[in-house]
Amino acid sequence: MSPSGKILVAEDDDLTLELVTTVLQREGYEVVPVADGREAMDRFAETRFDLVVSDIQMARTSGLELLDFVLKTSPETPVVLVTAYADPGAAMDAIAKGAADYLAKPIDVISLRTTVARALERRRLATDNRSLRSVVAGRKILVGTNPVMLELYKQIAHVAPTTATVLITGESGSGKELAARTIHERSLRAARPFVAVNCGALAEGLLESELFGHERGAFTGAHAAHPGLFEAADGGTIFLDEVGDVTAKMQAQLLRVLQEGEVRRVGGSTAIHVDVRVISATNRDLAADVKAGRMREDLFYRLSVVTLHVPPLRDRGEDLITLAYHLVARHAAVIGRPQPHLSDEALYKIRSYAWPGNVRELDNALARAVAMSQHGVILPGDLPELAVASPAATAPAMETGWPTLEEVQRRYITRVLEHTGQNKTAAATILGIDRRTIQRLAARDSKDDDEPA
Repeated sequence: MSPSGKILVAEDDDLTLELVTTVLQREGYEVVPVADGREAMDRFAETRFDLVVSDIQMARTSGLELLDFVLKTSPETPVVLVTAYADPGAAMDAIAKGAADYLAKPIDVISLRTTVARALERRRLATDNRSLRSVVAGRKILVGTNPVMLELYKQIAHVAPTTATVLITGESGSGKELAARTIHERSLRAARPFVAVNCGALAEGLLESELFGHERGAFTGAHAAHPGLFEAADGGTIFLDEVGDVTAKMQAQLLRVLQEGEVRRVGGSTAIHVDVRVISATNRDLAADVKAGRMREDLFYRLSVVTLHVPPLRDRGEDLITLAYHLVARHAAVIGRPQPHLSDEALYKIRSYAWPGNVRELDNALARAVAMSQHGVILPGDLPELAVASPAATAPAMETGWPTLEEVQRRYITRVLEHTGQNKTAAATILGIDRRTIQRLAARDSKDDDEPA
């Protein structure tokens, strides 16, 4: 998925402005370059931007003044400030004043890409959380804006206010129970209980007693009458997870509850009326089970008045990263820690893994990472061992009319050498590389110039 976003870039050095603009445009962003902070304020007042990248030291209005203006005008818009020569004092001042992040000159292309992507992802996460639901510490919510998730939200919004039974399909760990809870919370039964039971985890006898309750003396150890989960959910919702795993006997009893709206406790003869909405879930193909005789057809139709599908994590695109940030924030809130940042290397590790266990596996991995992280940063070693893919070796296609990044970087180095009067030691200090690297680049450029076109 290509990055998206409208970025305002303020820089009074022409070559640096060209470098930043070229890199970000080739990443797929819409970029508006301006030559100073005053012009940036004028542009920002006229239109909406998703991100601002600004040099701190500019001839007229400084980057810090621009930062103040943006924070007052649009507090949700992140600002990345560029500091001169890796000045740690300026960097700390930038963050303290409210900047989302900072970059040091000379600008490293990879750092520019990752810093911008990270700032935009944080902004999108905040926007997603506001639009879906406010985040309460420790609370689980559906997260994501991928088209498949947006379709799921739409279906939930339509079915939640009704009384229809709902069958939720999806792979293990994809978030079926969370979808069921969301339906309940948006229904007219939201103030009443939501009761969940994993049908596949209990033996038939135990499941029968759990769902329908038992009377005193119904079996050995039944010293007192015990209401079942259907009674506990009266007026609310019961969620039957892995409903495809129940036995033929239990299928018949579930069908009676759906048809008659009543249960009988184990060992009892009295019908107990219950007003319960049933939401069930499965990772099986129940239609195929019906054809194979493993599932009652009448029960299947009763359970699947409405069917929703929760997509696996691998089909949710960039929502993977949005979800990762959300889970990090939630786990940090639960244990009372400040939210740690996900390092670029950790993000690469997360992106490169297939997540066969879906959201549940990601959730567990990030719970561990938050607990293991130090100094406010999650590093690859904080994550469990994951079988990640190798980075792609292919380069993006060139776009006619644009200078290559190598060309822009070469011109940048040449500009610094001109500034230092061809003093390679001074240029290397400004660029943050050693003198031998400058000599090697200069020798390569000289060789390239001598080669025939």
